[in-house]
Amino acid sequence: MFRFLPKDEKFFDLFNRLAAKITEAAKEMEKLFADFDNRNGYADRIKEIEHECDDLTHDIVKRLNQTFITPIDREDIHALATGLDDVVDAIDYTARRVILYNVNQATPHSIKMTNVLVRIVAKLEEAVIALEKHGELVLKACVDIHTLESEGDTYHHDAVGKLFADEKDAITIIKMKEIYEKMERTIDKCEDVANVLEAVSLKNA
Repeated sequence: MFRFLPKDEKFFDLFNRLAAKITEAAKEMEKLFADFDNRNGYADRIKEIEHECDDLTHDIVKRLNQTFITPIDREDIHALATGLDDVVDAIDYTARRVILYNVNQATPHSIKMTNVLVRIVAKLEEAVIALEKHGELVLKACVDIHTLESEGDTYHHDAVGKLFADEKDAITIIKMKEIYEKMERTIDKCEDVANVLEAVSLKNA
């Protein structure tokens, strides 16, 4: 049947591209902590990716304002776009703080938390890709995201506990506590997006 005002499916392509960029940023963050001597270069690349994500988010919002009939509810499109953008903003913030605070070495806990970040963002991208046609895969990926968020919480609590137990320098405690907290919040933001994806999938089942 001919549809006079067709739904704009371009939104899904933009979401997929945005999710792929976030996966790239998370991998750069993992490299930053694994190859700490070259941390400035990785942080700079994360900033570039963050700008690219801003452009994609702007494109989504612009298209939303120009489209009469959308493939999913307008508020869900906006929530998903801003949620994904929040994730990459948080990754960039963490990388910038590592440089700004002149942190001079990675810690085992920072490496563990970035590993969780890479895995949770990969699941987030998987859920975003499945959103257009495979609602059951979205829900499955979101279950994995919730599990990974719990793992990230555990590493965060362990990291802060060890920091206060072992570190004697107050400035180092302040710096690393903020970095650990921001890493944990970045993982939490992935779960926030998963909650949006779950709601959209169930609503449109």
